[in-house]
Amino acid sequence: MKRFTFSVLGILLAAGLTLAAPGKDPAKTFVGNIGDSMCGAKHMMAGESDKNCTLECVKGGSKYILIDPSGKIYKLSDQKKPEQFAGAKVKVTGTLNGDTIVVTSIAAAN
Repeated sequence: MKRFTFSVLGILLAAGLTLAAPGKDPAKTFVGNIGDSMCGAKHMMAGESDKNCTLECVKGGSKYILIDPSGKIYKLSDQKKPEQFAGAKVKVTGTLNGDTIVVTSIAAAN
């Protein structure tokens, strides 16, 4: 009888832990401009376009970021896809993990 009771308790505990486990956040689309972590929303290279400034800063060790219309800055998990959109308005699809977007895709935004 004790063995049966412990078995049932073990199954109930396992089921409870499975139900309590957090689900994976669904992918979301974030809209903003691709910039770099050094300059943020304000590009500092005089006479350079946003694109050229971003590309030069990344060559110098800065990371690509997404700046939303309110000025919030998100880190991007993928540092290769944003290169072709440097300085441009984009739609980034992915899941948010803290302040980092785990990137699924990036496309130009209108």
